[in-house]
Amino acid sequence: MTVLVAHLRAGTLELLRMPAYSVPTLLLPTLLFLLFAVGRTEDEAAGALAGFAAMAVLGVALFQFGAGIAIERAHPWESFVRSLPLAPATRTAARVVSALAFAAASTTILVATALVTTDASLTAAGWAALAAALALGAVPFALFGVALGYWAPPRAAVPIANLAFLPLVIVGGLWTGGQYLPESLDAVSVYLPTRPWAELVWAAAEGTPWNLTAPLQLAGWAVVFGALALWGYRRDEGERFR
Repeated sequence: MTVLVAHLRAGTLELLRMPAYSVPTLLLPTLLFLLFAVGRTEDEAAGALAGFAAMAVLGVALFQFGAGIAIERAHPWESFVRSLPLAPATRTAARVVSALAFAAASTTILVATALVTTDASLTAAGWAALAAALALGAVPFALFGVALGYWAPPRAAVPIANLAFLPLVIVGGLWTGGQYLPESLDAVSVYLPTRPWAELVWAAAEGTPWNLTAPLQLAGWAVVFGALALWGYRRDEGERFR
């Protein structure tokens, strides 16, 4: 437990001391919400709140896991840490808790801003459903970030994460819940991993029942991304210590 707390503290402080990471992570979803969601009707604002909350979680997954792991791989310190008698699960758990803290902070700022600047409102059941939907989606996309971190070249990780982020958000339906997409984009959207997530968070905001296939689709993506992450980790281990 002491080792876990030490890694958690060190990793979180390192990120907080990097404004280029911490400021956009915490504030970008809220700024985009203010630009694109203020002025919408109550129902539309509630849906936008849900979609942008998922976007906040996705940003943490792509940049804290994806770009963060890829950049760490290039440091000589990483080889030293890997040689210590430390279970990989301990470092992973510290990363996960740190990521949850950043995601929770970003989402809290977004929700507070939305409640002040719009008529968005959810019932108690709606808030619970939204929290559950965000948690469900966080699993496969955290694994997606880990896979990106171990497969992407360190210098290319940030550009790749940026290139993946907007299509996953816009075409995947997080901004619109899959509604209002042009027919050509909608045909692509159903194949993206963010589409079932969008359906869950928007359903929570609208107070409608979940599409039961969406959690199964997210579980399937979690298996795919988890396999890629494990493969990438073992590949990196083999190249580092051969």
